[in-house]
Amino acid sequence: MLGIIVATLFIAIIVNLILKRFHLPTIIGYIVTGTIIAYTFGLHNAVHNHELKEIAEFGVVFLMFTIGLEFSVEHLNKMRKEVFFTGSLQIIVTTVFVVLICQFIIGFDFKTSLIIGAALSLSSTAIVLKVYNENKDIKKPHGRRVLGILIMQDIAVIPILLMISIFASDSDQSPLMLILQTTGLAIVLLAILYFAGKYLLEPFFEHVSRSKSEELFVATVLFIAIGASYMAHYFGFSYSLGAFVAGMMISETKFKHQVESDLTPFRNLLLGVFFITVGMQIDFTIIANHIFTILILLPVLLGIKYVIIYSLVRIDDTKRVAFKTALSLVQIGEFSLAIIELARSGDMIDPTYSQILIVTIVISMILTPLVLKNLSKIAAQLVPEDTMMVCNTTYVDKDKKGHVVVLGYGHLGQEIVKKLKINHQDYLIIEHNMKYYELGVSQNEPILFGNAASKHILNAVNITNSCAVIVAIENPDKLHLICEVIDDLTHNTKTVVKVTRPHEKEDLKGLHLEHVIVADDVVAEALVEETKFCNI
Repeated sequence: MLGIIVATLFIAIIVNLILKRFHLPTIIGYIVTGTIIAYTFGLHNAVHNHELKEIAEFGVVFLMFTIGLEFSVEHLNKMRKEVFFTGSLQIIVTTVFVVLICQFIIGFDFKTSLIIGAALSLSSTAIVLKVYNENKDIKKPHGRRVLGILIMQDIAVIPILLMISIFASDSDQSPLMLILQTTGLAIVLLAILYFAGKYLLEPFFEHVSRSKSEELFVATVLFIAIGASYMAHYFGFSYSLGAFVAGMMISETKFKHQVESDLTPFRNLLLGVFFITVGMQIDFTIIANHIFTILILLPVLLGIKYVIIYSLVRIDDTKRVAFKTALSLVQIGEFSLAIIELARSGDMIDPTYSQILIVTIVISMILTPLVLKNLSKIAAQLVPEDTMMVCNTTYVDKDKKGHVVVLGYGHLGQEIVKKLKINHQDYLIIEHNMKYYELGVSQNEPILFGNAASKHILNAVNITNSCAVIVAIENPDKLHLICEVIDDLTHNTKTVVKVTRPHEKEDLKGLHLEHVIVADDVVAEALVEETKFCNI
């Protein structure tokens, strides 16, 4: 066993070093490592070992815990529409579509079709949130949508598992009693975690921190994360749901950043184990024997999920957000693997079909990090911003000067405008998204509809006579294009921009930018502060 562990670590390091040269994420490296060791040491069946599966699952647990640290109770309350409305509809509609296909086209019985439909409605929490957490997309509008749907999917695992148990035992328990039982247990669990988080966590952490022992503090963090997970499991829910709620409770305390710092090494290590177990399930014999079935099944499943998620998000959001959300969640997730395997062991799915589904699921998971890494570029090329002919009501005097031009009235742009109002600074806004343009109009803001990459639009707000230009746009590709256009007009001497990562700042070299802020979060105050040259 020790030899296998050493070999696995060595292979993981070598594979990831090679993949890094091609700018591929470590997730792919871990999955490839799992496939290599499965064939090298004959460990295909080891992936079904209960202890290994539980250890691997705690990678997802710690990931959900750290995600929870970023979302307070108030924040989650604001996301209730994404979680309970969009998330629930996505699961229900996807399940119904798959059930109809399985039952009337393929010929499965209703129970088998329902299990497969429910399993395939789920997406990969581990992969999506890991990538989103690394590139900070989790804080963007589509990240909020994705997180809300994933939280609901995590909750839905419980009734799905209970449904399988009922099918296996031929129980006569009514669906209504099942729903009432699950709801009651959820209320009790959330009440316990909320009470402990609100009244006990901060005093407990303060007492531990007074000991000035790093070991005790780390042990406390692990105790809370694992303890909350175990409590959720005890009530019949997934480990990761309890961890997410515990993370939210800690986010309300002043210890959240230290907790995240201490837990990150455990999270990354166990996530590596999780992805290695995913790779161990790749069986090239099955792929070879059923290659045509898999090649048909994979795009059909991904296509169904994309259309459903896009349609639901598009109801009240932009094309770009709907596209990014749908593309991020088209894969089938790790909980689906567990559901398919449980159904197979209960003789509810034929072993051959279950293996085809498992391989298809794993392939969809492998493709996901490649897509997410280039999500913004794909969206910029395939999905133009929502546009329509708009009669701008804001009149800009030809002699206007000394004002600040804000490009974008999304979440960051709105915060910037608030700061400018506090500073009594004159400003004009350009917005190309109909949703945010209409919001600005409803708030009586001096806002113009138009593409900020157009010289005509920029000249319409007298950009050459402005004292500063703040680019409040998150898309790196679009930001670069806008800065190029502004550079032709003002040489960017008074342009203030915000980027998320240092390499994005490097990409802007040669555009004469003197005021570039590199930050992970919304930094409206810092951006406005950079316009201090307006007062000269």
